[in-house]
Amino acid sequence: MRDRGEMTILEYPEIDENTFMSWLREILKEEEIQRFKKELEFDGATQYDFARVRINIFDTLRGNAMVLRLIPLKILTMEQLRLPMVFKDISDSHKGLILVTGPTGSGKSTTMAAMVDYINKEHPKHIITIEDPVEFVHQSRRSLIKKREVGMHTHKFDNALKAALREDPDIILVGEMRDKETVNTALKAAQTGHLVMGTLHTNSAVKTIERILSLYTAEEREAMRVAMAESLVAVISQGLCRTTDGKRAAYHDILVNTETVKDYIIRRQNDEIHELMKDGEFDGMITTNQALFNLYQEGRITEETALELSPTPNEIAMMLRGRI
Repeated sequence: MRDRGEMTILEYPEIDENTFMSWLREILKEEEIQRFKKELEFDGATQYDFARVRINIFDTLRGNAMVLRLIPLKILTMEQLRLPMVFKDISDSHKGLILVTGPTGSGKSTTMAAMVDYINKEHPKHIITIEDPVEFVHQSRRSLIKKREVGMHTHKFDNALKAALREDPDIILVGEMRDKETVNTALKAAQTGHLVMGTLHTNSAVKTIERILSLYTAEEREAMRVAMAESLVAVISQGLCRTTDGKRAAYHDILVNTETVKDYIIRRQNDEIHELMKDGEFDGMITTNQALFNLYQEGRITEETALELSPTPNEIAMMLRGRI
């Protein structure tokens, strides 16, 4: 079992196939079981009174296996997650593209849920989410929220995103921007007056821009640079770290698209963007090293943790020793 990021060995006997299949019949519909038997893998979610559960089932050399991840029914607020104040400013945007990125298990879904929850409480908006699968379930408050699940309510992210443009949304949340077609449609939506929120599996704000542009050919790339520069609101790259009290905390690499950043994106000056982020506190920007250093100063992580998680350990070592 993984508890707050740490693997723990449990003393349970191995499960036989009959017991495993009986569990499947309790948590899956018959058509979902048949889909697993046919494809040898299944990804989905279900809901109980105590929590929503993300389910992944797969076949292995030693038999069938299952991974269950609990998703709390109560959505944590930005304050409870200790997110920087700039998250509210970003969420207040009326149009453009917001990207929340990070590796699997970095808390992207939790952060996005908090942002949508904030919008839902503060603004009368029409929000459409497209997810695979639906994780956090929001109840409409000031906003009207409609949720669509890939494989259940639509066949593809791109199809649902194109359809959403005809459904009069203010905000579209795309669970994952996996391919060029989805990115194209997301940028089109952002350029036509919608606020689009999406996720990617990248580890820094600058690398996120590079990753999106890498989907395009050399001939297409310059036009896409301009589209990105015009559409982008912010990139939030997130990681999770173990704290000194045994809990977990998020740290961020935040790029806010100021006029200077727009110019740097168009001119392909990625190194300059990163340097600008170091001095961009007024605009809400922060680098991973600065975020880790702040957690260290607060006593929430150790020096060893900061060095281990830093993308540039030499730089943070100098910060820890007071040389920067």
